Amino acid sequence: MPTDRYISPLSERYASREMQFTFSQDMKFRTWRKLWIALAETEKELGLDITDEQIAELKEHADDINYDVAREREKVVRHDVMSHVYAYGKQCPKAAGIIHLGATSCYVGDNTDIIIMREALLLVRKKLICVIGALAKFANEYKDQATLGFTHFQPAQPTTVGKRATLWINEFMLDLDEVDHMIASLKLLGSKGTTGTQASFLELFHGDYDKVDALDPMIAEKMGFEACVPVSGQTYSRKVDTQVVNVLAGIASSAMKMATDIRLLQHLKEVEEPFEKSQIGSSAMAYKRNPMRSERICSLSRYVMADALNPAITSGTQWFERTLDDSANKRLSVPEGFLAIDGVLDLCLNVTDGMKVYPKMIERHLLSELPFMATENIMMDEVERYGGNRQELHEEIRKMSMQAGRRVKEEGLDNNLLELIEANPKFHVTREEMDKKMDPQLYVGCAPHQVDKYLETVVQPMLDANQEELGVKVEITV
Repeated sequence: MPTDRYISPLSERYASREMQFTFSQDMKFRTWRKLWIALAETEKELGLDITDEQIAELKEHADDINYDVAREREKVVRHDVMSHVYAYGKQCPKAAGIIHLGATSCYVGDNTDIIIMREALLLVRKKLICVIGALAKFANEYKDQATLGFTHFQPAQPTTVGKRATLWINEFMLDLDEVDHMIASLKLLGSKGTTGTQASFLELFHGDYDKVDALDPMIAEKMGFEACVPVSGQTYSRKVDTQVVNVLAGIASSAMKMATDIRLLQHLKEVEEPFEKSQIGSSAMAYKRNPMRSERICSLSRYVMADALNPAITSGTQWFERTLDDSANKRLSVPEGFLAIDGVLDLCLNVTDGMKVYPKMIERHLLSELPFMATENIMMDEVERYGGNRQELHEEIRKMSMQAGRRVKEEGLDNNLLELIEANPKFHVTREEMDKKMDPQLYVGCAPHQVDKYLETVVQPMLDANQEELGVKVEITV
């Protein structure tokens, strides 16, 4: 590895080898050659003077790219596509004259970008499903584990650890819908020519509109797509890049939400991300167990969400049939968005597959707040059994709650609200009766049932339909 130049941490630390290959030079230029072969085959099938021997020669050298020749040629002509046309022609002298026939640079450049984005989305989809699968197991395991709920990060009505996990799952499920929609929506540019009019192909086919109309569908089929875009300038609409990276930003938002919750829960010592036996949390504080994976999820997710601005601005600044201020930007924004979200999903897989739950700490926090939450039931029983005035009882509980709260916050003592209620002559409930109301399961409502129903009716059918996608193994590089 070179040490005298900048190396992107996306490739060295965060993104998987699979995602890196998807945006590699080999993937890009092999796809260019597949597109040139598809174009030549289609033009031959539509009647142009192209031989089987020329097609065979192109296929023979589809993968052994002579990078050295292309690089030297680009120094002379300053054009990447024509440099690779030249290099391919050197390997295929019989077919050299028909490579890229009638096409413009965007035929290989833009079509390849669409193909690569679809491949990358398929990998994102696979990992997203695996994250959902890991969270589904977690939610099912802890569906009955009562825990303190929070609104505004202030103690609120209890929920369960599993129910909270379904909230994370639900956001990822929304993202999966967007990924599936995006994959299904992607269309190739096809062979549209320099301004999208297909004028060069109309000339090649001597004014035969039927053959020009047939060109794009035939190329799309050969490249594994259902269709090409119906109209375009020289390029496919850069709004497509915007839509794709927005999908990635949506996943990033969901991942950040989950990771932030885990970071807060780790501070409370209720839930903890995986921590390896020899892992060091701090160079100074040996006792520390920092949530570094969740923090990294948040960090990379923030990058992806900010990155989504790039394609949006690029899309809005395209002039007429094309301009070139998109090229340098999309070479960075689209691959880096995918590489970063790939790192995010790998971290999510690592975290969700090994989260540690501490029921005793959860119970301790819950019981410290439960007396406040039990007051509604205590008040209703008092009215029903002894005919008390609900408004008067509410005021008494309010004052006693404030008193108990001050004792906890100002003196650091235990919550004594139940003792205060027991001593209040306006209440007839016994301490034994109040203690029975301190079972956390009485206050989680339908949470366990909701987990069962959600997993059974929404999540599991999706997982069953995507069994072949499950089982991704990830390796985290610190």
